[in-house]
Amino acid sequence: MPRLRFLFVFLWYAAFPAAHAQEAPARPSASTRRLSKALEQAITGFRGQVGVYVRNLRTGQEVAIDADSLFPTASTVKIPIQCGLFDKIHKGDLTYNQELTYRDSLHYDDGIVGSLKDGARISLSQVVMLMESVSDNTGSLWCQALAGGGTTINQWLDTNGFRQTRVNSRTPGREAFQKQHGWGQTTPRELANLLVYIREGKAISPDASDEMYRNLSRQYWDHDGLSQLPPNIRVASKNGAVNQARSEVALVHAPHGEYVYCVMTKHQQDEAWGRSNEGTTLLRTVGSLLWRHFEPKSTWTPPAGYEKWW
Repeated sequence: MPRLRFLFVFLWYAAFPAAHAQEAPARPSASTRRLSKALEQAITGFRGQVGVYVRNLRTGQEVAIDADSLFPTASTVKIPIQCGLFDKIHKGDLTYNQELTYRDSLHYDDGIVGSLKDGARISLSQVVMLMESVSDNTGSLWCQALAGGGTTINQWLDTNGFRQTRVNSRTPGREAFQKQHGWGQTTPRELANLLVYIREGKAISPDASDEMYRNLSRQYWDHDGLSQLPPNIRVASKNGAVNQARSEVALVHAPHGEYVYCVMTKHQQDEAWGRSNEGTTLLRTVGSLLWRHFEPKSTWTPPAGYEKWW
């Protein structure tokens, strides 16, 4: 009898192995391993912490290096601010082309919006454009307030599955997070996925996503990773910089398939401002590396002397 029981158990496991054996994770492709190795080499020796997330939207190829750690958003926080604002517009609380009145009490710095005279009239759509295209800080804080503040924006993020991305500045209860991360916080993976979410028409509504994506496709600050792409390639992006951190998220409409990537740094030893900053240099290095990986037959290179424009 024991022998028969043993034989029955043996035959049952042999017949249904999948029910009792955990599937081994798929081995990364040779291409993915090469990309991962190249990115690891690119960040080796960096004096600070780096997070990188890359995904090819056509093939699903993905590389993640410290991609789920929290990093300061710096100005990339203006992507979730735009989402919160467009949610208000979608609900009818605001209209996109409504006229606003600038007041000196809104002044944060001397950007374009902050240089307006008290009482100047400007449309909301223009303020949004300045927030995303030239990263105007006074305009961005104005948009944050119009969106209902950081708490309202964070509720939208949470409802839509973005649980690591948060607005900290001027947000009650998040003072400790602001002290640690600044205006906002996110992870490279989540910020990249938020950009994809907009690209796929899932943020607010298809029409709202379309307009937000158009705003993100008009980037004045194109001297980081974008400078390593041919000028005829469409890109939706946002970058950010504070003393000890640099960040850039981009969705590249490459000929052989769109890809999204996000690079973020923190605790940088190099706090200098300028083209040679370690973080800024890393953004260009990664931008170039990814373009050459996904478009290996491209012969385009930045023209000699391009760097003098920055």
